Amino acid sequence: MSASDDPRRVHFQSPEYLVDRLDAIAELFDTDRTDLLVEAIREYIEDTTDSETFQELVATKYYNDQLPFETVKQLVGAETAQRLRLLKADLEDEPLDLAAPDDVNVYDGDATAVETTPDDEQ
Repeated sequence: MSASDDPRRVHFQSPEYLVDRLDAIAELFDTDRTDLLVEAIREYIEDTTDSETFQELVATKYYNDQLPFETVKQLVGAETAQRLRLLKADLEDEPLDLAAPDDVNVYDGDATAVETTPDDEQ
């Protein structure tokens, strides 16, 4: 067990009917409430962090400097966080000020002209 796996006591309030149901399920499976809660939290986190909506929200908040990199790493994993860091750096870079080359014919004379009508512009 690593240091990050060490148990931490958490206290929270829940509606009584949920605790009663949880206790009944724990008794049915011959386990305790804590094990069921930890498993439910683990599954919720896995389901949530795998969703595209979650990934997009993390990226957006990171790009807008609303989430620090270490938090992003905790939320989406080291590999995805590193990819987001590289993309953010690219987005923050100034675009290259390159003029279009005027001595190169990209179509090599094979361009086709298309005639349009006013109906095409709608």
